Amino acid sequence: MKIAGTIILIIGIIGTVLFGIQAIQDSESFSFLGLDVGVSSANWTPLIVSVVVLLVGAILMSKGRK
Repeated sequence: MKIAGTIILIIGIIGTVLFGIQAIQDSESFSFLGLDVGVSSANWTPLIVSVVVLLVGAILMSKGRK
């Protein structure tokens, strides 16, 4: 259980970093009345799934220690 949790945790971390960087790069900004307004056109679903996978891996890893 600990090994599976560790593997899932690592996959979740990698996915979170990669999809997070991609989501940040997909955002755009424009100027409106002297203010910079940021608009995100990113697809947030892969990032949310990666965070859930990361949390499941952390839970499995902690359950495997007991």
